Amino acid sequence: MRCAVIGDPIAHSLSPVLHRAGYDALGLTGWEYDAVQVPAGGLAAFLESVGDDVRGLSVTAPLKREALAAAHGVTDRARLAGGANTLVRDDIRWAADNTDLPGAVAAIRERFSGPLREGVVLGGGATAASTGLALIELGVERLALAVRDPRRAAETISALMAHPAAPRIDVIHLTDARASDIVVSTIPVAAQSPELVARMAGTPVLFEVTYNTWPTPLAAAAGDAGDVVVSGLDLLVHQAVLQFGMFTTQPGPLEAMRAAGEAALAARQSR
Repeated sequence: MRCAVIGDPIAHSLSPVLHRAGYDALGLTGWEYDAVQVPAGGLAAFLESVGDDVRGLSVTAPLKREALAAAHGVTDRARLAGGANTLVRDDIRWAADNTDLPGAVAAIRERFSGPLREGVVLGGGATAASTGLALIELGVERLALAVRDPRRAAETISALMAHPAAPRIDVIHLTDARASDIVVSTIPVAAQSPELVARMAGTPVLFEVTYNTWPTPLAAAAGDAGDVVVSGLDLLVHQAVLQFGMFTTQPGPLEAMRAAGEAALAARQSR
């Protein structure tokens, strides 16, 4: 059986490392996992082209919203998030799911068990939607979405406001973001100015969703202050464990997959 991560760009993805480590840990022979570049607008054609032996696909940017339209079945959480990061095939049909949302919940709870009532999400894309929904699942009642252009975050705003818990959603400019019970950063390193980092001081929990550039300015400052830091690798591993189970029907080996991801990141940073 074959699986893959698809998106554009895709060469940086650690998903092949994680899933292959899972296969090795469980002794699953005959399973393959690759990275395939699929540009925006190309998902439907790609799905039509793959062989019958392709069981599951991990979906990353810019295809998460396309995945909803391409699937024959969509889970409630993927529909709520407005994007799917997982496609699983049963015979000839594809089912769409979103493991970013429960993966984010698990990643946060692994590092922090205290109450969360207010939160801030920096950025307004698909990852902001899934992590914002995760905060609401964890009890956040008031959530600020800090963006540079609210018009470009319309789908994420709608997703957060549609949550059954009916949280209060405040849409603010990125320059107005302030410390909260938890801050989730989905913005690039280039946008993490010294001024922004200073305004986030005093936040007990920082969730930095990137893992390719580490530590980011926000993560470095939070670590120096002794705050709880949840990393993009934490998110990647937890959501991959859930995908692994969907693809193989076997529980994903969390520690083996995490160790493989950490080793791969360390190797990159040493080059």
